[in-house]
Amino acid sequence: MKTLNKELQASITPRKALEILKAGNKRFVTNLQEHRNLLEQVNDTRDGQWPFATILSCIDSRTSAELIFDQGLGDIFSVRIAGNIVNTDILGSMEFACKVAGSKLIVVLGHTKCGAVKGACDHVEMGNLTELLSKIQPAVYAEKSIQDNRTASNPTFVENVSEINVRRNVNNIIERSFILEQMIENGEIGIVGGMHNIETGEVTFYEETLYIKDEENPGFSVAKLRH
Repeated sequence: MKTLNKELQASITPRKALEILKAGNKRFVTNLQEHRNLLEQVNDTRDGQWPFATILSCIDSRTSAELIFDQGLGDIFSVRIAGNIVNTDILGSMEFACKVAGSKLIVVLGHTKCGAVKGACDHVEMGNLTELLSKIQPAVYAEKSIQDNRTASNPTFVENVSEINVRRNVNNIIERSFILEQMIENGEIGIVGGMHNIETGEVTFYEETLYIKDEENPGFSVAKLRH
């Protein structure tokens, strides 16, 4: 598998970046990962990096973005935090990844049976974790379909909250970063949310959260998201 360089990165469109990730996940699920010489990639990237995507995911040990999308060294920026939440430092990291380093796609990736989401559902308070979980609480309150047993013991409730959390954070990124908003508006980058099933390894992308302005969607405008 060829290591990304500046020219290869420049040739990848936001939509192509998504296709690469989908293909990589399919390889992962079918256990047909590409052969890579990682030491060779270390040497190839010693003078620079040109990742094509930036993936915000949870710290869960089962959700390594490089593994579940079958990517090598220098291919993606991996931003990891419990509950795949968004804060100022993460936004700044994404702005660097896209505006400075040339990444073409942002993915907000949740996963099933998320411990952080379960903690938010149960309104856990524990040290600094309290502040982190408070960023997931809006998704808990936004879940309206379940009236009884709105706790971590209800797997349907947990998964509903996880999906809402992903969708909210896609919008949070657009709303809170003028730099990323403008790059999406100009068709320089795209953004999408998705969910990783830890039982099957499969990633499902939420098409309604896919914001890419290109030949397939020339009329897209970030302004439309405000209504």
